[in-house]
Amino acid sequence: MRYHIVSLAAIFLALALGIVLGATKISSPILAGLQSDKTDLSSQNTQLSTDNTSLTARVGSDDKFAASVANLTVRGTLPTATVVLITTADADPGDRDAILSLLARSGAKVTAQIQLSVNFTDPSHANDIRTLAARVLPTGAKLPAVSQVGAVAGGLLASVLLTDAAGKTTSTAAQATSALSAFASAGFLQAAGTVVPGRSVVVLTGGAVTGGSEADRAAVIADMATQLKTAAGGVVVAGTPGSDSATGTVGVVRASTADSAVVSTVDDVDTPSGRLATVLALVEQNGGGVGRYGFAASAQAQIPTLGVG
Repeated sequence: MRYHIVSLAAIFLALALGIVLGATKISSPILAGLQSDKTDLSSQNTQLSTDNTSLTARVGSDDKFAASVANLTVRGTLPTATVVLITTADADPGDRDAILSLLARSGAKVTAQIQLSVNFTDPSHANDIRTLAARVLPTGAKLPAVSQVGAVAGGLLASVLLTDAAGKTTSTAAQATSALSAFASAGFLQAAGTVVPGRSVVVLTGGAVTGGSEADRAAVIADMATQLKTAAGGVVVAGTPGSDSATGTVGVVRASTADSAVVSTVDDVDTPSGRLATVLALVEQNGGGVGRYGFAASAQAQIPTLGVG
């Protein structure tokens, strides 16, 4: 019995000793490798943190510069322009007020402000909008022969909110008031104050659309803007970060070669540079140009480059 006990003890002792020696031999290189990886990752993290801090400071500096020169930059750039401002349900009132201020500095006159409701882009109300647009359409005006409800709504709004190059309107003041009142009563929009037709349009929106049927909702505003351009002298769609995505109005416009060839877009209207880009994009539109501006990968530049002289 003692012999068996001693033998078993010797076996377990040898096994334990082998495990200890083996673990030591193997773990040393592994631990050394892990320590090296940790050092490398720590170094990379430090560098990325430094780069992020530097870029954040640079963006902040750019915004301060844009804010300081915006009023001077836009001054007198739209001396005879008449502008209709259309805001979606998710647009930020602060962005709206900032754009209104810059437009005033540019010399433009905002002749109408239209606030669209959530129901305006709701797919369940598409047939209601089509039916209502056909019913209140001013005499002599025509709706586009398409199925997209945004284009149909854009056709109706163009007939009551826009003038041609000679300053003439499709509808009378009474017809325009009747049509807008009908859309307001149906819960699709609200007009702020007295509405007078204008020649150009700024569509102010938020970021990526939420609340279900996101892509369809974003497409309604994009189709509306493109249809408005068929009658307007210039149309700019401006949104906040996220608006350039597949479920954002800016992104939907940019994804279409036809739409982006006629409607200008800005994807960072929540920043001073984005607001400046919005007004300058309207100047560019009135001169026959078009562009994509902001910080998103789909943007061609941060702000438009306008000719001098």
